[in-house]
Amino acid sequence: MRRTPAATRNLAGVEPSRSDSGRPRLAVYCASRRGSDPEFAEVAHRVGAGMAERGIDLVFGGGSIGLMGVVADAAIAGGSHAVGVITEQLLDREVAHHGVDEMRVVADMPARKQQMYALADAFLTLPGGIGTMEEFFEVLTWGYLGLHPKPMGLLNVNGYYDPLLGFLDHAIDKGMLKPTVLNLIAVGRDETILDDLLGAAALRVS
Repeated sequence: MRRTPAATRNLAGVEPSRSDSGRPRLAVYCASRRGSDPEFAEVAHRVGAGMAERGIDLVFGGGSIGLMGVVADAAIAGGSHAVGVITEQLLDREVAHHGVDEMRVVADMPARKQQMYALADAFLTLPGGIGTMEEFFEVLTWGYLGLHPKPMGLLNVNGYYDPLLGFLDHAIDKGMLKPTVLNLIAVGRDETILDDLLGAAALRVS
C-alpha cells in the first residue's frame, strides 16, 4: 500500500521538515558511550564524514559524548547541517552538543523519538545499548506494519549486531515474524551503507 504524506504526519504527530537546501536528512541512532571496541568510534567518524561528503544532513540525539558525539563532530566538520533533539532531563547528562545548527529540547523520550522520526528521510543504527535498540525497533516495527516507507540501515561493526540478526532469523524460524522484515533493513559494516540508504530513498543531493 502506498503511504501518503498525511499518514506519515499522523504517525509521528509532528510536521515533517527538510533542511532549507532540500538535502536529505538521516537520523542516526547510536550510543552515548564509545564502547570497548575502538572500531566503533572509527566507523562512527567515517559515517559522519561520509554524510558530509554525500550531502546528507544529520538528525541525532543531541549529545556531544559517545558515538553520538563522534558522528556529529565529523558531520558538522564536513559541512552537514545538524539538528539535535534532546530531552530536558538529558540536556545536562548527555552534555548537549554546542556545535549543532539547531537544538530542539523536548519534554520526554516519546517526544524526542517523534521529532527525530518526523525530521528524517531515513534511519541508520550504529552500535548502542537498550536506548538505541528501542529507537531501532520502533521505526522497524512501524515499517513492518506498513506505516512508513523510510529506509532503515543497521551498521554491524565487527559483528556487534550478529546476535540481533540471529534473533530475527530465530523469530522467523519460529513463525513469529514474516521473512519480509529482513527486506526492510539494509545491513552494512562501514560508511558505504550510506549509498544504499540514499538509493533506497531515491533521494537527490543538490
